Amino acid sequence: MAKTKPTDDIEMESTDLPENTEIQEEPDTAKSDDLLLQQLEDTKNELASAKESLLRVAAEYDNYRKRTAKELEARYGDAKAMTVSALLPAVDNLERALAQENVSFEDIQKGIELTLRQFGDTFASLGVEPVGQEGETFDPNLHNAVLHCEDESLPENVIAQVLQKGYKCGERVIRHAMVKVAN
Repeated sequence: MAKTKPTDDIEMESTDLPENTEIQEEPDTAKSDDLLLQQLEDTKNELASAKESLLRVAAEYDNYRKRTAKELEARYGDAKAMTVSALLPAVDNLERALAQENVSFEDIQKGIELTLRQFGDTFASLGVEPVGQEGETFDPNLHNAVLHCEDESLPENVIAQVLQKGYKCGERVIRHAMVKVAN
C-alpha cells in the first residue's frame, strides 16, 4: 500500500466542492445575539412611541368631542334666550293691557292688533314666516288638508280657507297650515 500524505486527502476533498463555493465560518453567536437584542430594543421603543402617540390622539379627540358638545349645548341655550328676549316686548304689552281698567272694547281690540303686529315683526326678525293663505295652491309639504269642499268658483287644489296658520323658518316647516281645500 502506498502511503498518502494527509494534505493530499484534504486537497481531494476540497476538489469535490464546486469551485465558487465558499466555506463559511461559524457566525459569532455573541455578536448575533447582541444585534438581535438591539433590534428588539429598537422595536420596543418604536412601539412605545406609537402607542404614546395613539393615546395622545385619542385623548385629543375625546377632548374635542366634549368641547363641541358643550359648545352645541351653549348655542342651543343662547338661541332659546335670544328667542325669548325677542318675544318679551310683546308679552309685556299683553300684561300692560290686562292691567288696564275701564277700557273699551275698541281699545282692547286695537291693543291686540298692535301686539299681534309686534309678534309678526318679531317672527320676521327671527326669519320665521307664515305659510298658508287663501287662494294659494295646496302643497302637502306646507299644508295639512283637514277639510274638502266643492266650490266651482275656485280652481282644483286651491286653499279655500285657512283654519290655522302654518310657519316655516327658512326651508324648515315649524308647523303645517291646517286648511280647507277646494274641489
